[in-house]
Amino acid sequence: MLRYLALSLLLTLCACTRSNKLIIGTDATYPPFEFVDETGQITGVDIAVGREIGKALGREVEFRNINFDGLITALRTGSIDLVISAMTATPERRKAIDFSEPYVKTGLAVLAAKDSPIQSAADLKTPGRKIVVRLGTTGESWARANLKEAKIIALDADVSCVMEVVNANVDAWIYDQLSIMNYQAKYAEKTRALLAPLHEEVWAVGLKQGHDDLKTQVNTVLSRMRTDGTFSQLAERYMAKEKAMMTAQGLPFVFELK
Repeated sequence: MLRYLALSLLLTLCACTRSNKLIIGTDATYPPFEFVDETGQITGVDIAVGREIGKALGREVEFRNINFDGLITALRTGSIDLVISAMTATPERRKAIDFSEPYVKTGLAVLAAKDSPIQSAADLKTPGRKIVVRLGTTGESWARANLKEAKIIALDADVSCVMEVVNANVDAWIYDQLSIMNYQAKYAEKTRALLAPLHEEVWAVGLKQGHDDLKTQVNTVLSRMRTDGTFSQLAERYMAKEKAMMTAQGLPFVFELK
């Protein structure tokens, strides 16, 4: 009997421990929003957002590093409570999960190979273009919907996509503005950036459908972070270079939602 009582107590304690944790899924391969630092810790803008939410809820936060195309499945099956991973709130994704209010506004841009004939968005539609996209992203969705005559190659990592452009294996990569700017600066001799947005989009926190109370709490935290200057502080800490680049090109910064 004592053995069964001990087992029951252990299971109860485990359940309580899990219920008190706020488990957040992220794909930590996307600096400066989510990445693994030199000490092996997951950090970045989105990680700070998750910690702010956990602090406001009075819950310990645990981050799980999950490949981007597996995040929605993890959320729907209950393995995680939130997705905070530079995720665009698209109509298609809203069929499967819910989203908070947006906290970032950005757009899809183009990283072109240095000698690629692509000079504008219109050039992407020329038959026979080779376009690389990140698997499961809005760049992939946009390309498949709008570039019917292109050969589209879907890869599962940023570095794989950018190297296809650097090595001139493809004409272009379609991804978000911030990433395109950063990779173009890193490989300036091999690439060009076309930053005029192909399509504007917003990022939001992903939640399981029906978790309206949690959604309200998350929205309250995001609203407070906008008004008290927390997002501005995160921009200075993680994104000073990107903010300067966008300002220099006359582009609104990503936390400017209007």
